[in-house]
Amino acid sequence: MTADAATEVFEEHRAVLTGVAYRMLGRVADAEDVVQEAWLRWSSTTREGTREPRAFLVRITTRLAIDRLRRLRSRRESYVGPWLPEPMATDFGPAAPDAADQAVLADSVSLAVLVVLESLSPLERAVFVLREAFGFPYAEIATALDRTEAAVRQLAGRARRHVDERKPRYDVDPAERRDLTDRFLAAASGDGIEQLMALLAPDVRLVSDAGGKAKAARRIIETADKVGRFLVAVAQEVGPDWDVRIAEFNGGPAVACFVSGKPDTFFQLDVRGGAIQCIYIVRNPDKLAGLDAR
Repeated sequence: MTADAATEVFEEHRAVLTGVAYRMLGRVADAEDVVQEAWLRWSSTTREGTREPRAFLVRITTRLAIDRLRRLRSRRESYVGPWLPEPMATDFGPAAPDAADQAVLADSVSLAVLVVLESLSPLERAVFVLREAFGFPYAEIATALDRTEAAVRQLAGRARRHVDERKPRYDVDPAERRDLTDRFLAAASGDGIEQLMALLAPDVRLVSDAGGKAKAARRIIETADKVGRFLVAVAQEVGPDWDVRIAEFNGGPAVACFVSGKPDTFFQLDVRGGAIQCIYIVRNPDKLAGLDAR
């Protein structure tokens, strides 16, 4: 295989490799680093006898992601306040998969699911991502992880049960979610709390991630009354130099806020039955570089 052909093959599979790495690590920058390292290994090998480049590349990427995740675990234990994944744009555009596959991919990259995946072991997380998000056969996953197929099936079952027990148990209507996002934004920018409170579920939760680098709640806020009052206080700090936009991130509508052209705040809603169940806010500047300020 020539160097040009090797580059073409790698670029053909880059999106899948980035998708695997992001779901493993929860940060775009870390995922891109892993994919770049995978490229270096791919480009430096002879590639002779590589009959299935996609499987080979996924194997390299998964193993690199597992190694990096193990290194990152100790840092996240000392993280200031709640930890949330870095927002990732998921506007599939003209290359969008069919509706069923798109729904699976969107769910596997949702903030709610990625937060749950943080509680899995690196191996469980790898098996869950490869099987549930990308539909890889158990035999192929076993080869990628250097485990027996029986062991992989056991890991998959344990991971699936863990995720099912902890992820929100409701289907999200995209139109309803967008409508509530629009109404939430309008209510939060108003002067009163009544409109905002009407959108919140009684047991709503607010999770904010600033990593100690920006102003944010350092603990999860619960109940409609506390969440509503917190949001009203935050909205009062919004000035004329703020630019607020709705865009597609992590499989659903999200709000990106810019101050003087620089990304400042990201938030996204989980909704059910016409009410907001959870609000995710990211203010850590290290996680906002991917917001498009153009």
